[in-house]
Amino acid sequence: MKIAIVGCGAMGSVYAGLLASAGNSLWIVDRWKAHVEAINSRGLRLEGPQRDLTAFAHASTTAPDEPMDLVIIAVKASDVETGAQQTLSMIGPETIVLTIQNGLGSADAVAQVVGVDRLAVGIASGFGASLKGPGHAHHNAMQALRFGAYSSLPYERVVAVARVWESAGFDAKAIRDIAVMQWEKLICNVAYSAPCALTGMTVGEVMNDPCMGPVSQAAATEAWSVARALGIQIDVDDPVAHVRAFGARMPAAKPSALLDHEAGRISEIDVINGAVPTQGNKLGIATPVNSTLTQLVRVKERQFRK
Repeated sequence: MKIAIVGCGAMGSVYAGLLASAGNSLWIVDRWKAHVEAINSRGLRLEGPQRDLTAFAHASTTAPDEPMDLVIIAVKASDVETGAQQTLSMIGPETIVLTIQNGLGSADAVAQVVGVDRLAVGIASGFGASLKGPGHAHHNAMQALRFGAYSSLPYERVVAVARVWESAGFDAKAIRDIAVMQWEKLICNVAYSAPCALTGMTVGEVMNDPCMGPVSQAAATEAWSVARALGIQIDVDDPVAHVRAFGARMPAAKPSALLDHEAGRISEIDVINGAVPTQGNKLGIATPVNSTLTQLVRVKERQFRK
């Protein structure tokens, strides 16, 4: 399969390394010039719990002008509109665009650029990925990838995409209702993203801390309540048990929001904890915990803009 990945950061590098090593023809588009040069000169090194590998792909800072079978947008939520624009030169009549971001709302922006009939949405869980340097990525775990149609993309085509990922070693499956998976993940993300970013604690430390634990649980419960009010058919009866089970699987993990802060970057908090008040406001539901956490993170991030 001819595949392009737009945004080859930590997660994008995991995707690229395994998809390329499975024999797919891969093109990487990333704005980090040193990363691109390293990949072209010596390949993309990927370290992980299963095996270490070096994969080879074309890499450039601009998108090629040729159609792909699959274009993956793996940029952060704040860059998703730019990432979507970069896909246009690679879209042919049969191209599928797959966008994978944290939180809620990014797919809406992508759909406005590429259209709804070719768009799939992905959800990644439990990767713990990081970049160790140009052309060198690492991941601690790799739990699951779930794909669904954004709107009118036929389910059979989503299944075909999932099979490509599965053949590359991912736990990948197509699902019919992507909103369910988005909200089940969001409930976990809000429990740890802002609390970890604000305190510097790991997931396990927040989960078991006598001060932050109740805050984390309250944030998750708010998200759960909003999802149910929206009519999302989530398979979560107890949000506290849900997020504690999630945290117990990766207690040493640092959420992406904390990793962003450690690197002096703006996080994706607006589409994670910030998504809960955005959706709650539509229904007149107050979400004071997530609203407060989001505002505190925004204040902290002012220093990164200076």
